[in-house]
Amino acid sequence: MTGEPAPRREVVTGEPRRVRPLPRYRAQAEIDEQTALGDAYVRSLMRSQLRAGLTAFGVLALVAGTLPLAFAALRDATASWIVLGFAAYPLLTLLAWWYVRRAERNERDFARLVKGRPPQ
Repeated sequence: MTGEPAPRREVVTGEPRRVRPLPRYRAQAEIDEQTALGDAYVRSLMRSQLRAGLTAFGVLALVAGTLPLAFAALRDATASWIVLGFAAYPLLTLLAWWYVRRAERNERDFARLVKGRPPQ
């Protein structure tokens, strides 16, 4: 610092150059080309769908398995028919509704993953 002035700064005014984004890694290409990573993506979807199906089947087996116990506890033919005709169907409908929503959510998450967006 001998008293010399600081170098003059240049200000560039003009339109900024457009920078091309780097090519994004596409999971769709991995799936289409049947690479190991694409296979892992598809297996992940299949596992999640299998998990939902087995859960629904387990709940169905539990509901159907307890029906004979309910019939034995009631010991009345009319009450048994009411349980069989009316009480079982809302449970089965609820189970089917849950399964369809879960399967659709799995597929939607997979589609988002393939498109490069994070699952919500």
